[in-house]
Amino acid sequence: MEKDLIRIGDIEKFSLVDMPSKIAVVVFMQGCPWRCPFCYNQSLQNPTGETDAKWGHLLHLLEHRKGMIDAVVFSGGEPLLQTGLPDAMDEVKSMGFEVGLHTGGYNPEAFAKVIDKVIWVGFDIKAPLNAEHYKRATGGIGDVEKIKQSLDMLIKSGKHFECRTTCDPRLLDIADIYTIADELSALGVKEYYIQKYRPIPSDITTQESDCNKFFKDEKMLAYLRSKFEIFDVRK
Repeated sequence: MEKDLIRIGDIEKFSLVDMPSKIAVVVFMQGCPWRCPFCYNQSLQNPTGETDAKWGHLLHLLEHRKGMIDAVVFSGGEPLLQTGLPDAMDEVKSMGFEVGLHTGGYNPEAFAKVIDKVIWVGFDIKAPLNAEHYKRATGGIGDVEKIKQSLDMLIKSGKHFECRTTCDPRLLDIADIYTIADELSALGVKEYYIQKYRPIPSDITTQESDCNKFFKDEKMLAYLRSKFEIFDVRK
């Protein structure tokens, strides 16, 4: 029986939106060190949470999708939490698939072990890059220097990547988006997206107008377009 290299929370068998220009299988890895208030994948937060998905299920799926699927994207949760991620990526690559990664970059040491294995990274920026904002946005973890180390590593690697921010109005305001844009642009980020927050079930106070304000501010949107080679909104 194939040993489980990683603990999988769920598998999306077909995706056109999780990796640019690729048809992908998305592997949602179990476990996350953060507790972001806007997280829609709360079932993946507990590293020992119950799951029926197995590593063998993924391999079986991929074996039967050769020629139909281009890539495998390791998402979460937070993939860098699991020590088996490098070996899992190697095995997927040996089957002929390209590899992508979704991460918040919380562990630069773990990131260094996989960055050469991927062709693309989606890098989540939760808030302005200071400890106070990050603690609020991640549920208490504010080690922004590690985030910066991972992002610097990614920029220097020459890999194709994007940064993106979920605009939760409970955590961020318009001024914060300006700050994030200035910080990322100064670091050398070329591609940035802002994503609409959709209230989680427990959020009964946030209104649609609160969520839409980021996308109706034409002055801010024009500023973001001026700061990055590629910028867009995701609603």
